[in-house]
Amino acid sequence: MTVTPMTTTATVPTTATPLPTTATSLPAERPAWADLVREVQETGQYPTAAEAERVTRTVLSALGGHVIGDERVDLARALPEEAARALASQIPITQPLTASEFVDSVAARTEGATPATARWDVSSVLSVLPGLVGEDLITRVLAQLPPGYALLFGRAELSAAA
Repeated sequence: MTVTPMTTTATVPTTATPLPTTATSLPAERPAWADLVREVQETGQYPTAAEAERVTRTVLSALGGHVIGDERVDLARALPEEAARALASQIPITQPLTASEFVDSVAARTEGATPATARWDVSSVLSVLPGLVGEDLITRVLAQLPPGYALLFGRAELSAAA
């Protein structure tokens, strides 16, 4: 007896919404909050996970007001849920802050922080994001921010040729 395999073709409903083209550069699955906190703890050399978690929430909530549009959506999708909530819960600002002003805003949100410790905190969080969410997404995020932010993400700040 010969068995002939049955072939079927799947049909996609015409009401299906295609994913944005940027979704292809996102990680296949969200990282865990604990993994993000652990990376920040190691990068920033924080003595406890609780301190790294506090810093991560503070920096991501500050960043949330600065990233808009598809980049904000894609960044929230690529981050752990807790991080996405911290980022997305912020109302977008109308006037972007310079990188220095951004660091100062994080210092103002953190009890006992100085500009130097706030810069350390910001860099400790933002520098782990490229490895977590992908370089392409970070490049898109940086394109909407004023000059100076690249250093906070652990990248060289390149000047446009005149």
